[in-house]
Amino acid sequence: MSDALLRLRGVHTHIGEYHILQGVDFTVARQGVTVLLGRNGAGKTTTLRTIMGLWRASQGAVEFDGQDIAGLATPDIARRGIAYVPEDMGVFAHLTVQENLRLATTRGRFDDTRLQWLFSLFPALERFWLRPGGTLSGGQKQMVAIARAIVEPRRLLLIDEPTKGLAPAIVQALADALLALKARDTTILLVEQNFHFVSTLGDHVAVMDDGRVVHTGSMPALVADEGLQNRLLGLEAAAA
Repeated sequence: MSDALLRLRGVHTHIGEYHILQGVDFTVARQGVTVLLGRNGAGKTTTLRTIMGLWRASQGAVEFDGQDIAGLATPDIARRGIAYVPEDMGVFAHLTVQENLRLATTRGRFDDTRLQWLFSLFPALERFWLRPGGTLSGGQKQMVAIARAIVEPRRLLLIDEPTKGLAPAIVQALADALLALKARDTTILLVEQNFHFVSTLGDHVAVMDDGRVVHTGSMPALVADEGLQNRLLGLEAAAA
């Protein structure tokens, strides 16, 4: 992946006395979906939070469009066009859907054309526009979280476990929305446990284990190789 928008080089992250990331290396190609896979506790969420500056890399480089952003504050990283959808979604319960999205706009104003596009991706947003975020279902909150991240154009979207606990119909709606974003040349780094969900969505894959990246390659190649899936992800054991 020579045309990389994001590149991690030898990234180490410590949280207290724990050495979580232990020399992470991988790249995220422009205008595609890179999927970060691995068992629970492998370091996937820590990787996203380190990219976003929420946790500091103790060693190594996080290069975004050729510039090392590892030492920047999170707001400065966000201003470069990186958005983050955390696993817990981070929806403000007492704010309406409208207010949740407005918080992510530059000047508190919506672009009407983009807003209508968001409604086409997530029709529920328009129906629940004035409803407090805390009254929404898990799937609806996930839609709000993703819409908030892309309410203005972003260069890179980091998404952590978007399908966790969601009904199949909502999962399919999320897949359709991410495919629409991909078609608009949005670069996405996606952490996900649902291999079926990412198998048709991803272009590239990096697999983590014990704080390191142990495999990188194309998603179609991993999908075609069941032996490699079982070795890297234990899918056969999980299915049993």
